[in-house]
Amino acid sequence: MVSFYFEDIKFVFRQKTLTRKWLKLVAESEICRIGDISVIFCSDNYILDINQKYLGHDYFTDIITFDYREGDRLSGDLFISVDSVRENSIEYGTAFNDELNRVIVHGLLHIIGYDDHTDEDIKVMRSKENYYLSLRELL
Repeated sequence: MVSFYFEDIKFVFRQKTLTRKWLKLVAESEICRIGDISVIFCSDNYILDINQKYLGHDYFTDIITFDYREGDRLSGDLFISVDSVRENSIEYGTAFNDELNRVIVHGLLHIIGYDDHTDEDIKVMRSKENYYLSLRELL
């Protein structure tokens, strides 16, 4: 089950049902199934605090993913900074919702097992993001 939470921000996310259906499709396409996924929308300061406390990093980011996967059952927490997503959408010239969906699927891809540490990893991750974003448009 995909659940949505809001920490320290006023943000309305209207596409819960569609997003649940989409993430289920992504998981099944990767030969996995959805377990308990929490999508937590928060501010830059909230995600910075998590980054410092749990990862030892002192910088802002758009998403932090905690992976609790068990076998093919995908479970985890996706902390998403709405502030950073908004800034990224401006910087990259994309619609806010498109950037938000990219970040959401990026987090799920991390739980599935994809990484983005090397140039090759980034290329694969971006290709997967683009593919799954195109599938979302068909739902």
